[in-house]
Amino acid sequence: MCTDRSIYTLRVLYTHFRVYATKALKATKAIMLTDVKIRQAKPAEKNYRLKDSHGLFLEVKASGLKVWLYRYRYRGKQQIYTIGRYPAVSLAEARQKRDEARLMLDQGKNPSYEKRRARQQSNAKKSFETVALEWWQLQKDGWSQEHAEAVIASLRRDVFGHIGMYDVDDIKPAQVLFILRAIEKRGALEQARKVLQRISAVFRYAIQSGLADYNPAQDMKGALKPKETRHMLAMPLKELPEFLRKLDQALYLHKTTRLAIKFVILTACRSGEVRGATWDEIDLESATWTIPAERMKMRREHRVPLSRQALEVLEQAKTLPGQNGTYVFPGIRQGSQMLSENTLQYGLHRMGYKGIATIHGFRSVFSTIANETTQWSADVIERALAHVDKDSVRAAYNRGDLLEERRKLMQWWGDFINDVKKNEEKK
Repeated sequence: MCTDRSIYTLRVLYTHFRVYATKALKATKAIMLTDVKIRQAKPAEKNYRLKDSHGLFLEVKASGLKVWLYRYRYRGKQQIYTIGRYPAVSLAEARQKRDEARLMLDQGKNPSYEKRRARQQSNAKKSFETVALEWWQLQKDGWSQEHAEAVIASLRRDVFGHIGMYDVDDIKPAQVLFILRAIEKRGALEQARKVLQRISAVFRYAIQSGLADYNPAQDMKGALKPKETRHMLAMPLKELPEFLRKLDQALYLHKTTRLAIKFVILTACRSGEVRGATWDEIDLESATWTIPAERMKMRREHRVPLSRQALEVLEQAKTLPGQNGTYVFPGIRQGSQMLSENTLQYGLHRMGYKGIATIHGFRSVFSTIANETTQWSADVIERALAHVDKDSVRAAYNRGDLLEERRKLMQWWGDFINDVKKNEEKK
């Protein structure tokens, strides 16, 4: 039977408990992480950790990488369970995975061991090459065919031979750096940057797929040599006549290479657009080449009026070795369907124009000469180059592609090139 004194004592104890519980709850909330705190956490000279609650903390590495870890004790020994990388794993997801790990502990299981066992049972251990191919298959439909082929070619040439056979979760930053240094040694600084981006993308996919916890490519910040800013060299106009004469006489170049270079010049199109040209894109009757949006840099369909000179090149292309009616300029190497990325540029090198001109530079030659005349408006020339108007208001009033005006422009350009060659031959 409760007395007044015992009731009073219970009330005092209950009051003290509420005060203590409230203070404890406030203290816990004070040290718990928030998304704002995590985003504001900056890297320091050394790795450091930010506590959340119940053993969960975020490790901020000197490289800027942020990794969720769960610290626990199993059979008297302290252990660390790697949950994943932020922001791929959010704060809420990290807490959920921590709670799942705590439940395993309550069941007498070791979370780290269970994670490894689950991977093995699901055949989660996969080589870097296998994961990279899976990633490429998922991404390639959103890329142009040329870009997709360039990506997989770079991985096969520069990456798979070094780390392709290793389990994707066992690769270290030093192995990635070795690959980059090998590319830099050949002077391909831009290629090294692209390869690093692709390696990093593969690791992100591996983390998202539960195949890895860490992206070693993320630690390469500042490791690459700075690339030199170089503009595409355009051939000096005074050298154009002699170049055109040399191109006609360059029998040491493969016929496909010579015709493709001529077609680049006559159409003022990009190398990749010409190399990937297929016969079903070309309407000889209307003398128009329609490049689909997926093959254009700006992802917009581009119609190219073909001059009489360009049509003559196409007639010759019908008899090229390896011609099977698909690519206008088929690959010259056995087993290749289209010309490789560097074929045309190497053709210029063999002609003695290394460091003097680039294939892309012929677009600048066309633009310069066309703009120097007074008969062609800037709009027509820019449309011919497939440049998109950056002024949205101006673009709204210029929706047409000025095809007929461009047809006159491209025929003028074809005649100009013809006249330049004839004048050079008379000398």
